[in-house]
Amino acid sequence: MIDNASLLIGIAFSGASLVVALVIGWLNARAEIYLIHGAAGIGLVVLALTGLGLRDGNYGLINQLIPFPILLGGFAFILSGSRLFNKRTARPAVFVACLVIPVTVLPLLAGLSGVGTIMLNVSAGVIMALCGREFWRGRSESTLAMSANAALYALVAISFFACALMLVLDQAWIISAPPDNWAEDVNSIMSLVGLTGIGAITLTLHHARSARRHHIEANTDALTGVLNRRALFQRLRDTDVIAGVAVIMFDLDHFKQINDRRGHAHGDWVLQQFAGVLRRELRDEDIISRIGGEEFCVILQDRDWEIARSVAERIRKAYADLRLPIGDDSEIATVSAGMATGGQQEPFSSVLSRADAALYKAKEAGRNQVHVAPFRLVA
Repeated sequence: MIDNASLLIGIAFSGASLVVALVIGWLNARAEIYLIHGAAGIGLVVLALTGLGLRDGNYGLINQLIPFPILLGGFAFILSGSRLFNKRTARPAVFVACLVIPVTVLPLLAGLSGVGTIMLNVSAGVIMALCGREFWRGRSESTLAMSANAALYALVAISFFACALMLVLDQAWIISAPPDNWAEDVNSIMSLVGLTGIGAITLTLHHARSARRHHIEANTDALTGVLNRRALFQRLRDTDVIAGVAVIMFDLDHFKQINDRRGHAHGDWVLQQFAGVLRRELRDEDIISRIGGEEFCVILQDRDWEIARSVAERIRKAYADLRLPIGDDSEIATVSAGMATGGQQEPFSSVLSRADAALYKAKEAGRNQVHVAPFRLVA
């Protein structure tokens, strides 16, 4: 059998490898500060476990008073990292650290080494349970991985509670040697397995989240936050048949004059305002895309011809009602729209072309209006 001290050293080596991986991950994504919190936490745990593993059976005050607070501080950092991973504030982790460290240290200073060890295990169990709770709460992001992390944290927490329970049952309020029972062995094994598994799953979740973010960035217009042209044509290929689906093309009127008179920063702001109107007036399932400088495309599904036209008209009016200045205060920004509805067996490219032609007719007719393409005749 491997003795407990060897297991502690093994956990320390495993943790050190995980620290390196987390730091490398953070260096490649500085905004993800939960990685550096996790690295700091595990680094402190490694430091504390190394001290506990090298104590050579000694259990004097110095062998408890230094490693125990470092260990709990490390667990508190891991908790803050778990909360930051869920995009929640790390402040409660600071409160937990300020609570558990004194309740562990004070009995040690009073000569109650067993009580201090009990409080260490209870505190560690509580913090691990709180970490598991954070991942359980965020399981909608990745059900299997987040639930697995929550389960691992829960098992590690239970092993710490078991260590505390064994000391309580033995009424070991004062001890002169490291606890040696089945709970301590299980705790060491669970900590080793849990630390490795939690670290691997967390890094996997981090990489998956980064991949999703890069995918979103690649398909989103950086200025307005709506889909870009590439994303639109990924969702609807030229040959896709969209019978009965309404396609609306919008073009901001006199946009060049806005840039020339007010500057490009004002022009960017005007584009953002129009994108905001689209988001407010449309449903979540509707597709919004910026396909050119001042051109936007909207795809309305499950809307009949009359409703789609009224939606386009509502958007036109809502934008005009913003009364965004073009040059002087008497001129306001407006938008023109062209709409077409997909005919039987009509591909997306054809419907888009008809909506674009209708848009140009709206602009030729004086702008600030909605023009509807005639229905496509099918032999």
